[in-house]
Amino acid sequence: MTVARSQPYVPLEDFLEMEPEPGTWREWCAGIVYSMGGGGPEHSRLGARLGSLLMLRLGADVFGSNADIWVDAAQFYGQADASVVCGALRTYTVKRRNKILGEAITNPEIIVEVLSPSTATRDLGVKFEAYKQLTSLREYVLVSQDERRIEIRRRDKRGWSIETAGPGETIVLHGIELAVDEIYG
Repeated sequence: MTVARSQPYVPLEDFLEMEPEPGTWREWCAGIVYSMGGGGPEHSRLGARLGSLLMLRLGADVFGSNADIWVDAAQFYGQADASVVCGALRTYTVKRRNKILGEAITNPEIIVEVLSPSTATRDLGVKFEAYKQLTSLREYVLVSQDERRIEIRRRDKRGWSIETAGPGETIVLHGIELAVDEIYG
């Protein structure tokens, strides 16, 4: 469950200096801090497994859930379960008094979110709305934790389209085919 804390505007620098509560993830959106329960082992396994397959097949840089993402247009600072950068990595560095507080990826081409009961609403709504403002983003991949189902939101010249795949089917990400069953193991 995602909870917006009732607090005044929090500057990004203050957010990055806060210590998270154990077992939680935090995100910052336009001055509001959101706290979410951490994903369990299956959530983590699926994100890592798809990230590993993408790294091997694409030869791209794949970042796990501890890598931050910055969306300037949405004033969003948070994490995905995996993100992929195919070219040169670009980052946004947050400093206070010459001390680096955080560094976040600004040009992912693929973002992966594993949908669990505690994250699905936010991943499908607020986070997608923020992520789609990244001009680099081409594919937003939503992996269901509870069933063998993958949804891909893909951007092309006409806008965004949605594709889904299940058991026995394949998905295509950046031109490579991956079997749904291989992703789930």
